Amino acid sequence: MGSSGVSWVGPLIVVRDQAHDDGVVSKLDNDGGAGSGCAVVGERKHSMLDVGKWPVFALLSPEELRLVRQACVFGTAANEALYVTVTDEVFALGTNCTGCLGLGDMQSTIESRRINILCGKKIVSLSCGTGPHVVIATADGEVYAWGHNGYSQLGNGTTNHGLTPALVSTNLINKRVTEVACGSHHTIALTSEGEVFAWGYNNSGQVGSGSTANQPTPRRVSSCLQNKVVVNIACGQLCSMAVLDNGEVAHPTLLMNYITTYGWGYNCNGQLGLGNNSNQQTPCRIAALQGVNIVQVVCGYAHTLALTDEGFVYAWGANSYGQLGTGSKCNQALPTLLSVDRERMVEVAACHTSHTSAAKSQSGQVLMWGHCRGQAVTLPHVTHFSSTDDVFACFATPAVTWRLLTVDGDDYLTVAQSLKREFDSPEISDLKFLVDGKCIYVHKALLKIRCEHFRALLNETDETAIEVSQFSYLVYRAFLEYLYTDTISLHPEDAVGLLDLATYYRETRLKRLCQETIKRGISEDNAITLLSAAVKYEARDLEEFCFKFCVNHLTAVTQTQAFADMDHDLLKNFISKASRYGAFKN
Repeated sequence: MGSSGVSWVGPLIVVRDQAHDDGVVSKLDNDGGAGSGCAVVGERKHSMLDVGKWPVFALLSPEELRLVRQACVFGTAANEALYVTVTDEVFALGTNCTGCLGLGDMQSTIESRRINILCGKKIVSLSCGTGPHVVIATADGEVYAWGHNGYSQLGNGTTNHGLTPALVSTNLINKRVTEVACGSHHTIALTSEGEVFAWGYNNSGQVGSGSTANQPTPRRVSSCLQNKVVVNIACGQLCSMAVLDNGEVAHPTLLMNYITTYGWGYNCNGQLGLGNNSNQQTPCRIAALQGVNIVQVVCGYAHTLALTDEGFVYAWGANSYGQLGTGSKCNQALPTLLSVDRERMVEVAACHTSHTSAAKSQSGQVLMWGHCRGQAVTLPHVTHFSSTDDVFACFATPAVTWRLLTVDGDDYLTVAQSLKREFDSPEISDLKFLVDGKCIYVHKALLKIRCEHFRALLNETDETAIEVSQFSYLVYRAFLEYLYTDTISLHPEDAVGLLDLATYYRETRLKRLCQETIKRGISEDNAITLLSAAVKYEARDLEEFCFKFCVNHLTAVTQTQAFADMDHDLLKNFISKASRYGAFKN
């Protein structure tokens, strides 16, 4: 999922004291203190969210800190904060500029105060503007907004500041909003159906309405986005971005589903990536990214970062602080590929209040560049941090959170968590599989519910032990675990065997997950091997991905042993297809 300006999206872990109807915490861990890393609620222990790097949270007592499960820091001086507790209560503290704390008044507070209307709402997305104004989306798909409203950025049809959270309903009734993003004084929202709605300040076209008139209530952004499915949104100060999963064909002879990116609004620094500096009043496709699958886009003050499905990072826009990571301070009006020493990136981070950029690699390295505590860092710099959140806490100005800080509880078990815990546990198992001399313990009822193959097999036998020789232990255990968890936990190179199994058992969703896992492990050395596997197991999406990777890295790929050993028919088809793609043009 992606981030949008100062925007946060994440799950809310709610654990209530079953012995108290009011959900009040019944006991604190007396053995710990703020640094103990756990709290006890209803006699259950919880992991603790580390908010210590943000000074505003020094105002909380150790007892209060132990209960924080979600948090955000915002404001022009990072001196305002909201947080959610394990009992799903929402609190605020800080200077309360223009009533942005949602407490019903404009009084600053150094003690946390409860926002009653939000308690129990289960916040899934939160974003803040510069005013500041605050917008949230709840688990039920509702949108609430409060704070500065000089440009109708609260979407209520007025310009009166909102001192308490108010439901944003115009044109959003019967819509389920999943993500919100705020620019300086405008707001956009993404629905579960992939629609985008926008409202507020529109001096540069950032609302996407085709004019520069402010938009007082939510209006659907149509134009080029009509009948398209948006999967990620982001806002800079005065611009908006959207990533579309629209199945566009990038070349007439190839059936490739490319995820495309659009931008609109202010563009004087080239932050829309269109190759010019003209503002855009409606969404415009970033042509330079044709053929590139973007999986996450984030916006800084006037620059944009995009992460591809291959782990590459593109940057464009303002660069006076080196925030593009190109080694210079020259603005870029077109997406520019960053050099990150062949590291595969899995996350990019930026915030519309600052000129700081960050990224995290697959190996866990966190890099930062741009405006870092007064210094202009023009190339990605490897830090000792474990999270991109730490970059913004320690080096951004202001030091606000770029996304919602969240910690998962480890005590309350949902149905899914309970099933995961019982997988491969002999205690209440009624069936075991023998694979490579090892046992895997499962439950017949669950297997019959989850898999047609097992429904047929187990209805015909009363055996309590079944031997499997067709697949390896690693692969078969991963398959059975998938039936319990809906996820796969294999290294990309091992997922090829699971892809074989998924094809054999006709498990369509598992096959799709295998393809996504394999994509993350592609390299110049194994690209041909993975392409061969994709062809063998009729994994069309993976085949197109591997083919595109091979074409984009053609010189290196053709020098590998795998290419030399390539099946004749596959080689013939590859060369023919690559020729149509234009890979051999001078």
